[in-house]
Amino acid sequence: MSNYTQKVWNVNSFPMGTFVVNIIGCFLIGVLTSYFIKVDNSLKFLFITGFCGGFTTFSTFSAENLSLWQSGNYSILLIYIALSVLVGLLAVYLGLQLVKN
Repeated sequence: MSNYTQKVWNVNSFPMGTFVVNIIGCFLIGVLTSYFIKVDNSLKFLFITGFCGGFTTFSTFSAENLSLWQSGNYSILLIYIALSVLVGLLAVYLGLQLVKN
């Protein structure tokens, strides 16, 4: 999914593929967490930690940040870090609210 997104939506050296995958994963974690608060069972570990944890990737995020740093793309680096954290938190919150209501 990351590779496809990067091909379709290429924005300079911004790692759009990983960004989109991580934001979708954050949203899914919010949805699943909100659901499993209501319905507590052991599947929460499979879906939240297993599926979402495998779908999103902090290691790729870190490697791409290092690559941006090494290539001197400092502005893209800072934008990528800030957007990933802020939009990721917002996506989790929206996922939680979607199922909560």
